[in-house]
Amino acid sequence: MRTALVLVRHELRLLASIGLWAARRRHRTGEGPAFGYSRGQGPMMLGFGFVIVIESIMMSILLRNHPAVQRAWFTVDVYTLVLIVGMHAASVVRPHVLDDRVLRVRRAAHVDLRIPLEKVARARRELRTTHERTEGELNLAIGSQTTVTLELTEPVAHFTFLGRRQDIRLVRFHADDADGLVKAIMLARSAPSPIPDPTG
Repeated sequence: MRTALVLVRHELRLLASIGLWAARRRHRTGEGPAFGYSRGQGPMMLGFGFVIVIESIMMSILLRNHPAVQRAWFTVDVYTLVLIVGMHAASVVRPHVLDDRVLRVRRAAHVDLRIPLEKVARARRELRTTHERTEGELNLAIGSQTTVTLELTEPVAHFTFLGRRQDIRLVRFHADDADGLVKAIMLARSAPSPIPDPTG
């Protein structure tokens, strides 16, 4: 039951992302600069969509003598195509966001990791195209690659799609402007803290 609720909530987020994308709006970016990561996956998502369209056409021909099955298959294909569009839309409208205290690392509608800048020991541009599952590491590849690596001074809590907690000390993710994001992180980390108003 819990898994079904998680899946339904995720699909609703994907559908909502299509609406935000159509309206040219972003999801909760606040005042901080946003850094996109969807550019690298566009051709792949287009390819997936093309395969679904071709499959739908072929199955409609093969099932022309079975109209009930044909309609059911067509409905499933259309919904699958909508979800593919939703996944890409979610990647566009949910970029990484940096403010003066926290970096939000996101991937579509299922990852939103908040990393306090005080816990960032090192940020670097690092292109990786292969990733192995390792305890304490989180790899958020887009198009099979990551371009930014964060080393943390202490673990941050990350919850998987189904809610399992992981303590993460190293994060690899993709950003279209990896150099700009790394520079912005280092500048934000080195910025002096605001001096409190003694009269306040």
